[in-house]
Amino acid sequence: MSLLSIDTEKTRHCKGPDTVFRNFLLLLQPEFIFMNLTTQHIRTELERCYSAQEAACLSRIICCEMLGQSTVDYYLGKDMILSLKEKQELDGILSRLRDFEPIQYVQGTTSFLGRTFRVAPGVLIPRPETEELVEIMLKEIPADARILDIGTGSGCIAVSLSKGLPCAQVVAWDISEEALATAHRNNDALQASVQFALCDVLTCCPDQEDRYDVIVSNPPYVLEKEKLQMERNVLDWEPSLALFVPDTDPLLFYRRIAELGQKLLVAGGKLYFEINRAFGEATVAMLGGQGYANAHILKDISGNDRFVIAER
Repeated sequence: MSLLSIDTEKTRHCKGPDTVFRNFLLLLQPEFIFMNLTTQHIRTELERCYSAQEAACLSRIICCEMLGQSTVDYYLGKDMILSLKEKQELDGILSRLRDFEPIQYVQGTTSFLGRTFRVAPGVLIPRPETEELVEIMLKEIPADARILDIGTGSGCIAVSLSKGLPCAQVVAWDISEEALATAHRNNDALQASVQFALCDVLTCCPDQEDRYDVIVSNPPYVLEKEKLQMERNVLDWEPSLALFVPDTDPLLFYRRIAELGQKLLVAGGKLYFEINRAFGEATVAMLGGQGYANAHILKDISGNDRFVIAER
């Protein structure tokens, strides 16, 4: 019998000293590729495009979360034996990352407040600051609140509020059918109870019989001129529709949502905004001009003006 025809399934069950022989046989099988120092290979490939720190972080995600290596084995520097299929998968991952596609899109998921949310090109990747906003809301909102999330994207805010406040009624709008499809999938996968609607907040005329205790929004707030300071993985891949506002009207969405809030919020209802840190005071002033009370800024964990809260 040729070594190349030995049953690899049987050799997988060898124990003790036979493990060495098993690995030797696997090396000879055409359907297996043994990658010596896989982590080093990944880092070398990625350091062509990323910093050493970024490459190390991506390497851990690839090995542990996508190729199934245990965290212990990864940090012990143990080598991996990859099947041809796994090798091809790894090549595809590295190719996408070299094109600066965000790792969240490559994985198809991201973590938000400890839950796994699906994401894909066409849907904004949730940020840690938005987690902070939801945590603030969960501490303040009544358990049975009626909540409207405007510009829901992946559904991370709406679904997280629905899970954290199971007696609340949560409605979520977005202008993008693609985003709503992803939000629906996240809602179903996480067994939340959000109601979704396709809506362009700048032009829609919602039924004023629908009243809410809370309106929350993380609308587009990045100025067009700020593109010069942004990374390729954002500019080339994430949806511009969810990111940018004209330089000449940075409060475009906030002003419109505040107008809707005067019609849709109950007396004493609250607005929660995530904002561009450069426009906190301007947002507060705009809300005061529209008749809102107690408008104030909260900082994020990095010390930047990031959230504005106001009462109708």
